[in-house]
Amino acid sequence: MILAAQLSDTHFDLTPRNTERVERVMAYLADLPRRPDVILVTGDITDSGKPEQYAEARLALQADIPVYLLPGNHDDRVAFRTDLLGEPASTAPINSVHRVGPLTVIMLDSSIPGESSGLLAEETYDWLRATLADAPPDGPILLALHHPPKPVASPIVDVIALADPGRLAAVVAGDHRILGVLTGHAHSPIATMFAGKPMISCPSTACVLGGSWEVTLPHKVMDYAPDPAIALHVIDETHTLTTHFRTVAMGGWLAEPPA
Repeated sequence: MILAAQLSDTHFDLTPRNTERVERVMAYLADLPRRPDVILVTGDITDSGKPEQYAEARLALQADIPVYLLPGNHDDRVAFRTDLLGEPASTAPINSVHRVGPLTVIMLDSSIPGESSGLLAEETYDWLRATLADAPPDGPILLALHHPPKPVASPIVDVIALADPGRLAAVVAGDHRILGVLTGHAHSPIATMFAGKPMISCPSTACVLGGSWEVTLPHKVMDYAPDPAIALHVIDETHTLTTHFRTVAMGGWLAEPPA
């Protein structure tokens, strides 16, 4: 069994609140009797792409297991590379591939610099084709990106989702090794189907974005009351994907019911 934890939309903004929420999540994962094999963070690491926010994120997301990150629409590719990844400055898409036992995790940069909506660039598709060709022929694969490639019943997210999703759908449907697609951006735990495979949108550690039945524009959009939440993806020996969602209580673990 492989256990992959997913965090998303941490929105580090130089205020204690969002940092404390991520620190609590990381402590929860570290204290699990069976800890995750990997932690995936699917975009909007920072609130506005400032170097100081990435420095804050780097400290809070430290762990003794691998942590892999991709950018979202609130991130800045140059600062993401230099201040979070410690790489040379570049505005090219930040794509990466990681092996976790038999599992291949392919993380795709769907951000468009200066825009809120998403798109996978031509160079990303070229890279994706080469990466899939190099992956083990019978090993399971998860794709991760920030922007959902299909509507999720959110009046906010659906207008700034992934453009040209049919192109990605052809890749997903055409490769039997791809178990599912993981996204962020929606600030809500969502399970649906895309190109015949599960599409899981991870909740945000920072806040909840309402669905079409909850949002009243322009004011009632985000709910900052709920505790931070994450997704936990289990890939079993039959290469089946099962996802659990967890709210991580800021007050910690209660072994007995309250009086």
